[in-house]
Amino acid sequence: MEHSHKDDAPLCPSAQPEMAGVAVFGIIQGTPADPRAAYLDRLVPLTPGIAETAAPVLPDEVFRMSAPCAASGCQHYGGGRCSLAKRLVQLVPSVVTSAPPCMLRPACMWWRQEGVEACLRCPQVVTHMYGASAQLIEAASPPERQL
Repeated sequence: MEHSHKDDAPLCPSAQPEMAGVAVFGIIQGTPADPRAAYLDRLVPLTPGIAETAAPVLPDEVFRMSAPCAASGCQHYGGGRCSLAKRLVQLVPSVVTSAPPCMLRPACMWWRQEGVEACLRCPQVVTHMYGASAQLIEAASPPERQL
């Protein structure tokens, strides 16, 4: 069985379109002020053709995307952990009462680090937060980097 990533390499559930190995795992629904991800039953590589289907808006306004964790190349990573996942669980109320069906979960960095608590908050996470709560904005703000 082939995998698009090493089984032990976690996938970031908050990837951007330009990242290597990016794939769509959800579609953002709801309203701009109250978005909710609807999860796909498989990962769909973000090809130029798939990206174009988001027009006239940007792909990260329509899709939830994953990519291999960038680790130290990411502003949210430090000490072997994802600070975004940690802050989401600490600061943001859950938006669902049970973990949504998500095929990304076995490889998801947030799941591996924070467990179901991350899954209960995941559906509200979007790159472009229009009308986001103060807690969500604070959680999305990267920590100061220690040099």
